Amino acid sequence: MCKEEKEIKQPIQTIGVLTSGGDAPGMNAAIRAVVRTALSKGLNVWGIRRGYHGLLREELFPMNWRDVSDIIQRGGTILQTARSKQMRTEEGQLKAAGVLKKYGIQGLVVIGGDGSFAGAQKLSQYGINVIGVPGTIDLDIACTEYTIGFDTAANTAMEAIDKIRDTSTSHDRCSVVEVMGRDAGYLALWCGIANGAERVLLPEQHGYDEQAIIDDIIENRARGKKHYIIINAEGVGDSINMAKRIEEATGVETRASILGHMQRGGSPTVKDRVYASVMGSKAVDLLVEGKTNRVVGYKHGEYLDFDINEALKMHKEIPEYEVDLARKL
Repeated sequence: MCKEEKEIKQPIQTIGVLTSGGDAPGMNAAIRAVVRTALSKGLNVWGIRRGYHGLLREELFPMNWRDVSDIIQRGGTILQTARSKQMRTEEGQLKAAGVLKKYGIQGLVVIGGDGSFAGAQKLSQYGINVIGVPGTIDLDIACTEYTIGFDTAANTAMEAIDKIRDTSTSHDRCSVVEVMGRDAGYLALWCGIANGAERVLLPEQHGYDEQAIIDDIIENRARGKKHYIIINAEGVGDSINMAKRIEEATGVETRASILGHMQRGGSPTVKDRVYASVMGSKAVDLLVEGKTNRVVGYKHGEYLDFDINEALKMHKEIPEYEVDLARKL
């Protein structure tokens, strides 16, 4: 454990749970685990709708076993989510802490990405006991090897790209397929390998050689190749214009497909359901053990916890071996 790890002085009796930022498949499994683990330990649980936005508006309600029945297989989040500009201000943070204290909430479980954890970090400075659970399809939280929602999103994108390849082959097309991930290229990289894409464009590579892609398309067409798939990360973007430029330079019909928010939806995979359940339960265990200001993570086959301040400072590198593998294959 880190030297900076903080401990709760008084035993936890009441906790709150919210989902914040972008939704991710598996969030409902995490909510379910938080609620049922807490209730099994004799705690009271408050659900907070619409993330920090709902917290500031006092959209809280007591949760019981029935509230989380039949949700583990559902995508999205039953608590809903939203982004809150007010929570980025000192005034908003003080108000949020005040609302939690008003309802007697001693511990808060925040399910979301690094932006959500930044909000939790601020609340901890105002005396709120917080535990973060990583829920984001971007896989961009450095302290953990896995984030809830990534597996489902990757499978959703993979299936869509398989279908695009079918029609691309039928029409002798080049297809530029844009996947989500903000400034992280993990979804693009995984899909590039899984779908056998000819090119994968990642924001971590800081630019790409478009002329080299054009030359490769022309060479492959001369050899009789009937399709060409480019996986483009959201952080690179410009897929529509890229497709236009490629078509003009090669004479090959080129289409751009932006998969967009379909990647956030759908029933979570077994991996997302199980990881989310363990992480959600672990968050409650940490609060009961007297731990606070922590983020639950998964590393080297184990579920661990990290100081939230240290977790937000960590930097995550994209695996170069996998990048090279995508090029080779």
